[in-house]
Amino acid sequence: MYEQTASSTYVPSREAAISTTRLMGQVMFLVAVAIGVLALGTVVGKDLSRGAAFACSIGGFGMLMIQSFGGRRFRVGTFAIGWLYALAFVIGLGLGPTINYFTTVEPDALVAAAGGTALTVVGMGAIGFAMSKDLAPWMRPLSFIVFGAVIVSLGFLIFGGAGALSPILSLIIYGASAALIMVYFNYLRKHGTEDDTVMLATGIFVGIVNIFLSLLNLFSE
Repeated sequence: MYEQTASSTYVPSREAAISTTRLMGQVMFLVAVAIGVLALGTVVGKDLSRGAAFACSIGGFGMLMIQSFGGRRFRVGTFAIGWLYALAFVIGLGLGPTINYFTTVEPDALVAAAGGTALTVVGMGAIGFAMSKDLAPWMRPLSFIVFGAVIVSLGFLIFGGAGALSPILSLIIYGASAALIMVYFNYLRKHGTEDDTVMLATGIFVGIVNIFLSLLNLFSE
């Protein structure tokens, strides 16, 4: 699971002004490419050892942290887009052995998780985009909830003993990530500027990954 980046305080910018339709197109294009790069990473990393895959997952988490606190360079422009794609590839490497396992042993769980992810993202995105209430204040608290749950999950992976808590953590991460998808689409319509493109794309992409992994854990035997 991965932390979703929280937005900085919204500051209107005339230079960054952009129509909602165009911004939506740019954001979803970046998300689509990032998912494609992640898929490529899972193929390249399917035969990685458990230790190497875990190292890549930790690396992806670290890259998200750097992006969250690294300033404007990691949020706006060509470098930020490249960072997003590199992040997606590293996460894909970390997921490679897991996806390979489910493809071979539990393909039904993989299909169910993918379908559930698509339905969740479409549904929550539509709700957030249509909602008149400004949900931006919820972005940071929800991000902290995901962050806390991910830290606990990583702790269990490192030290063992997840046991019965695993489904509970998956449900928490699923719920918070789904809510964040709603918030991101709401923010896109109400506040989004061109400077927010990479931030929104990263948040939505990470939300999709978190939702998928949560459902995969819940649907697996």
